[in-house]
Amino acid sequence: MTAPIPRDIPDLPPIPGHVVLPPTVVPARAVLIPARRRPVAAFRGLIALLALTGVAIELLAADIPPTTALSHFTIQSGILLALVMLASARCAWSAHHPLPGALTGAALFYVTAAALVHHVLLAHASSPFATPDGTGTGTGTGTAWQTAATHILHTAVPVAAALDWLLLTPAGRLHLRQAPAWLLYPLAYLAFTLARGELLLPGAQDRYLYPFLDVAQHGYKIVLGNALLVGLALYALAVLLVALDHIRPDPVRRPR
Repeated sequence: MTAPIPRDIPDLPPIPGHVVLPPTVVPARAVLIPARRRPVAAFRGLIALLALTGVAIELLAADIPPTTALSHFTIQSGILLALVMLASARCAWSAHHPLPGALTGAALFYVTAAALVHHVLLAHASSPFATPDGTGTGTGTGTAWQTAATHILHTAVPVAAALDWLLLTPAGRLHLRQAPAWLLYPLAYLAFTLARGELLLPGAQDRYLYPFLDVAQHGYKIVLGNALLVGLALYALAVLLVALDHIRPDPVRRPR
């Protein structure tokens, strides 16, 4: 007969009970190696070139000082989009991980917002803030080059950026919590343009950059009301972009 096997072996530690490891979520970017997407990089480079072309034409052909032109929301959003597109093109060309969705979504949001303000408030004939040249300055002295810049920055660039987002960017990267953060820049821009108008002398050309923000003509009560309405519309636009990002098909999903 053999000796009975002891329940506990003195030289070994007791076997612990069943340990349940906490679940972990590994992001897809940690296990998937990005592939080179050179046609995508070329398209984004063209978008950046288009935006910079519109900005350059506006700065060179406008009958206003370059500092005034650079103070417009459209110019600033166009420059931001160009920088984001150049960085995104480099990531796609070099097979790097893409830029954060919050950054690319913000760039798309700003150029889209500038385009909507232009087409709905400044260029639409029925708008109370419509101007002869549709730029917001009301000078009515735009040249053919300025007209080209207006169409580039307010139509061609937003459409191209939207196509890149819809056809070449992974879906589901935007989140509702990002929408309030995107409004911080328009809010800062409102403070900037109102402070700028207060610092300039009364009667100065382009004292207020947009008619619906003209305190000298409408007063602060109406201007702040206009800003509130525009801000609510922009927030609705941001929420719409987030919703569309979660219901649209993913154009870059890899087959299993």
